[in-house]
Amino acid sequence: MAAAEPERPAGAATARRLARGCWSAFWDYETPKVIVVKNRRLGVVYRAVQLLILLYFVWYVFIVQKSYQDRETGPESSVITKVKGITASEHKVWDVEEYVKPPEGGSVFSIITRIEVTPSQTLGACPESDRVADATCDSDEDCAAGHLDMLGNGVRTGRCVPYYRGASKTCEVSGWCPVEDGASVSQFLGKMAPNFTVLIKNSIHYPKFQFSKGNIETRADGYLKRCTFDEVSHLYCPIFKLGFIVERAGENFTELARTGGVIGVIINWDCDLDLSASNCNPKYSFRRLDPKHVPASSGYNFRFAKYYKINGSTTRTLIKAYGIRIDVIVHGQAGKFSLIPTVINLATALTSIGVGSFLCDWILLTFMNKNKVYSHKKFDKDSRLADPRGLARL
Repeated sequence: MAAAEPERPAGAATARRLARGCWSAFWDYETPKVIVVKNRRLGVVYRAVQLLILLYFVWYVFIVQKSYQDRETGPESSVITKVKGITASEHKVWDVEEYVKPPEGGSVFSIITRIEVTPSQTLGACPESDRVADATCDSDEDCAAGHLDMLGNGVRTGRCVPYYRGASKTCEVSGWCPVEDGASVSQFLGKMAPNFTVLIKNSIHYPKFQFSKGNIETRADGYLKRCTFDEVSHLYCPIFKLGFIVERAGENFTELARTGGVIGVIINWDCDLDLSASNCNPKYSFRRLDPKHVPASSGYNFRFAKYYKINGSTTRTLIKAYGIRIDVIVHGQAGKFSLIPTVINLATALTSIGVGSFLCDWILLTFMNKNKVYSHKKFDKDSRLADPRGLARL
């Protein structure tokens, strides 16, 4: 009598079934169950959500933002400036070499419109300015010898001497004399300054797209010698009158010339390189950059001195200059069609349309009168999966 074959353990059969299930899951195609719900309100909500999502992607993402393009921000840029004009103050005529600082013609430069001149300063001892803290005195005991005030004009000698004008006294200092506030003379240069012309030559380059362009029209007929900037008729003639710049920045020229200030000339190059190069044009805007309404830091001024010798001793003329500083700021971005961002945004749009299904499912299973009926239709529940013995029978 042949021996009976040993019974295979139940665990091995279960393992084989699981293995077959894994292979089946790998090769088989699965698709979700679709339930058609005859509810007009829910259908209107579903289509409205889909329409809004579709409009958002078509209008805002693709048309406004041009998300189908590859982009580059911050072009490589060069700026060359040149100022022309002549003006006069109460005592002399001023040309470009004297009222433009620095003279190199970079993207930041200043046009002097008012000066306070302290002439013939020599090294010696003289009264300190009464604007310096603790500079006023009644006797020598109020002036400590050797004291150096960082906001003053020299080292105190220890003497209390009469001030330049009036009956007051201040501590004597050793330095450049007379000090600035004691003998300065104000001169206004801004009378003819609104007619100064400012040439702003700008070239940009987008290396990713190998695209370059400048803001000057290439003509050989002396065009730049007879034109001034106009947004419509002379866009590529970047010659601006100083008064025009200040006016477009919303400032009063006379007030600005007396106190000084900083004006930004912003050049924006936003270029759609799917179009021709003629559609890539500079856009100019102007605004004041310094804090106008903060008394402690409003205005703009700086000091410089001119040195010379008289009878072998060094003498200088100290000039406190108020002016209009021009900052030329260049920015922009360029875009060109690219397959990768187009595919990414299309996939995002198609995925986002599914938000309508999620919203309507939530309404259907939460707020509808027959939500439990819909839940049973949408989800299949197998109680055997909750029982280990039932799982073994599968």
